[in-house]
Amino acid sequence: MMSAHFDLMFLSKQPQPSNPKALVVLLHGVGGCESDLVDLAGAMDSETLVVMPRGPITLGAGQYGWFRVNFTSAGPVIVETEAEQSRQTLLRFVEQLQSVYSIAPRKTVIAGFSQGGILSASVALSAPDLTAGFAVLSGRILPELEPHIADKARLENLRAFIGHGEYDNKLPVIWAQRADQLLSDLGVAHLTRLYPIDHGISTTMQADFLYWLQSITSGV
Repeated sequence: MMSAHFDLMFLSKQPQPSNPKALVVLLHGVGGCESDLVDLAGAMDSETLVVMPRGPITLGAGQYGWFRVNFTSAGPVIVETEAEQSRQTLLRFVEQLQSVYSIAPRKTVIAGFSQGGILSASVALSAPDLTAGFAVLSGRILPELEPHIADKARLENLRAFIGHGEYDNKLPVIWAQRADQLLSDLGVAHLTRLYPIDHGISTTMQADFLYWLQSITSGV
């Protein structure tokens, strides 16, 4: 779907009844597309509007991203300007969704896989007034985000979920440990769970995320 109201193309899972009780924005990983997380979306509460946008950068046929990245022996090296542009685009996109569908920030959660999780953290930590919580599924929190992170007073109501594979060969588990420590330092209430998997979303990770999500959306 694309219209003049929105900065990004997206798929959505419409709620039943038509007035959603919550909004979840799901972001795909690098090289993916807006349909990657439809199974996860389908497992969510039927009264929740789930929106899956397409990353703005075309990497190949049917392949999109939020920023370009090279995986080196020293770790991932990103195109920082693209990451920042995508953060700004997503801030506008979430606001557009909330306006069009009349959903309050306290009823909004942003989550994603890999690079999508990175952007979820970037949006929520820089603009905590826009969302009730965020989830990073096999992703990380960018060190480059630090100048944009809101102060602790604004972050005090934010909640987060970090899920990561212990054997992740794309983004090693140290990134989850760093995210856990950063969120503790920032005073952000969060749940961190590690799983005996590589880079991906296991059935157990999905179940834990959905349980966490329900605790957010049922309380709003």
